Amino acid sequence: MGTLNDTYLKYPERSYGMDHNRYEWSMLSDRKPIEWPNEKKVALWINVGLQFFPLNQKGIPFKVPGGMTKPYPDLRHYSLRDYGNRVGIYRFLKAFDQYNITPTFAMNTRLTERVPYLLDKIKERGNEIMCHGFNMDTLHYGGQDMQEENDIIKRSLDQLRKLTGQEIKGWVSPAKNESENTPDLLKSNGIDYFCDWVNDDMPYSFHTKDGNLTAMPLPTELDDHFIILNNLHSAEDWADQVEDALDFMLKESSTQGGRVLGLSIHPWVLGQPHRIQYLERVLERFSKNDAIWSASPSEIIRCWKRQI
Repeated sequence: MGTLNDTYLKYPERSYGMDHNRYEWSMLSDRKPIEWPNEKKVALWINVGLQFFPLNQKGIPFKVPGGMTKPYPDLRHYSLRDYGNRVGIYRFLKAFDQYNITPTFAMNTRLTERVPYLLDKIKERGNEIMCHGFNMDTLHYGGQDMQEENDIIKRSLDQLRKLTGQEIKGWVSPAKNESENTPDLLKSNGIDYFCDWVNDDMPYSFHTKDGNLTAMPLPTELDDHFIILNNLHSAEDWADQVEDALDFMLKESSTQGGRVLGLSIHPWVLGQPHRIQYLERVLERFSKNDAIWSASPSEIIRCWKRQI
């Protein structure tokens, strides 16, 4: 076997810590400590995924997690997802109000078109709304035609902005999947922050051709769908893991500055009658802890930007 030539480990973007130029590499522990309002230690961001899974999914380039699994028409799974938008979400809203927790809603644009009564309910609350793509079967992926992807993003954002009356500055892709062009296209279509990269516990600046986005931490590891339906843990296990994460972040914040605890939850998962008690348990604990600041991602970003 011959030896490797000298160019084997040379990359166009080779640099300290990484091999691309999308952001400045840094250790979290080395960054300037961030202070949240009123001496809070952890900024809590509850992100509610309101999703539409088409019954006749195409699965290009892959079947989205949480999508249909049986031969068409897979009414069992289709109607279970619909359960979240008909029943589970109202249990969520009641719990948020009971424990004075601020939610943010990441909505598929197609859902807002199909279910106006749900959209009206969310709009009445005045909470921040993010775009979660067009629907859960309209994926962004490597090799996708750039104009096709831009058309999807533009259509999703234009319609969501029209129907909600909000500016819509945040984005999380269906399945958190991207192409190499997605961040640039998001920025050129008026997005300020996105949540597809899960490599940090704090916001950071993410470079695009049209200026910086803010990458917001929304960990897959604490996603209710991931823990309960992917890892096959119980809802009680989910609650334990969320509380463990909170305890650790509170301890870490005492020496390293404020932290962000982002939680992605779905009403078709935790909104079930046998699971909602564990969401309520977690929210009650949040509400009783004076070190927690319950806020929207835009509020968190504004506070963070003033200090970096």
